[in-house]
Amino acid sequence: MPTTILIILSVILVSLISFIGLFALSINSKKIKRFLIYFISFSVGALLGDVFIHLIPELIEKNSFNLSTSIYILSGIGIFFILEKFIHWQHCHGNITNNHIHPFAYTNLIGDALHNFIDGTIIAASYFVSIQVGIATTIAVVLHEIPQEIGDFGVLIHGGFTKAKALALNFLSAIASIAGAILTIIMNKTTQNIELILIPITIGGFIYIAGSDLIPELHKETGIKKSIIQLISLILGALVMLALLLLE
Repeated sequence: MPTTILIILSVILVSLISFIGLFALSINSKKIKRFLIYFISFSVGALLGDVFIHLIPELIEKNSFNLSTSIYILSGIGIFFILEKFIHWQHCHGNITNNHIHPFAYTNLIGDALHNFIDGTIIAASYFVSIQVGIATTIAVVLHEIPQEIGDFGVLIHGGFTKAKALALNFLSAIASIAGAILTIIMNKTTQNIELILIPITIGGFIYIAGSDLIPELHKETGIKKSIIQLISLILGALVMLALLLLE
């Protein structure tokens, strides 16, 4: 199957994750919270596994891990820091009143669309490295998107949107990943080795998401039994990335 088709199918899959909010509506919030904490652990393992099992080794194999690579990785951390800071600031400063749509809900949509756009560029760039790396990165993005999309759906409801409109707008925000992928495909045709810039940025972004967004959530649970299950879930996430090496 041509690489371009695989890229488009992958970003469509990621976009469809936005409908997870519909599924979340039918589940008790306590059950969601109990389930998500282990899913987040699995996601951490997948993100870090993709970084250290797929992305970094591929850059080393291409003899393209140098000072520029390190700068791009740091840039990825910075980009995701700014993006998350922007979104979280709006979440914290939205004043809640009744019967109208609150500004922070629209801001969340814009921030989420930008995040999804970046996800699209990440997935496309990964496929330009290899199909195996593209599949691994798509899985890592999907796993990260599930808890994020549930959270975003909740923010839109909290901001005053009806459930139907929140679902529709969340999906429109999600399809920004398709635009990101298409732009990267075009850039790949005009800019040689564009993936050698985007992949290090991806590495920085994934490290930031795992270390700053997800792992702190895991530390909120201090019970020994649950912490052990978290660790097992994290290891399983990394093992999934390791198993994908069999696609070579």
